Amino acid sequence: MLSRKHAGTRMGLRCTKDLLCALTLLEAAGTLALMLYALLWEAGNLVDLPDKRIGFYNFCLWNDTAGELQCLEYEHLQVMGVSLAGMVLGRVCVYACLVFSMFYPIFAAHAKCTEEGEGWKVILIVLIIKMIMLSGGLGTFLLQTSQWIHPSDFTGGFLALLGAQALLLLQILTTIMYLNWEKHTHPCQSPFTEEALPIEI
Repeated sequence: MLSRKHAGTRMGLRCTKDLLCALTLLEAAGTLALMLYALLWEAGNLVDLPDKRIGFYNFCLWNDTAGELQCLEYEHLQVMGVSLAGMVLGRVCVYACLVFSMFYPIFAAHAKCTEEGEGWKVILIVLIIKMIMLSGGLGTFLLQTSQWIHPSDFTGGFLALLGAQALLLLQILTTIMYLNWEKHTHPCQSPFTEEALPIEI
């Protein structure tokens, strides 16, 4: 009876672990999909309107004289008070986060298959770094361009990056839950466990 109860408990713990692992991988896939949409499909444009297009590679404003969008070069942006270094830093941070996101699911799957606790600690560190890079890069870019962007101007690319940030936060929380679960379900082995008891002859 006790053995059956113990087996049921172990199965329940295993299901909980598999659920947390699957949730982590789904969140990682969602983050990658949103970032690919924002940075590749939308070409990094945070604002894409008929009279304005502003993104990591475009800064186009409406020209009343020409009656069309005019994309400004870096020289014009510097004259307008936009820091070239700030824009480049923001772009590098955000796109570097995308590169991390491409390889992260492979590493997470490896940590799941090998069931290494240390691997999940590394995953947590990587997620925090990605969160800082994405938030910092996006914040730096918006700080340089906020004069020409109103909150109602943001389109799909910006919303996708916000969604990616939310999923990154969920991944961090899920990983912390996993590490706490592992800590409480795999305490240091007692010397009086079945494996440690002498074999009865």
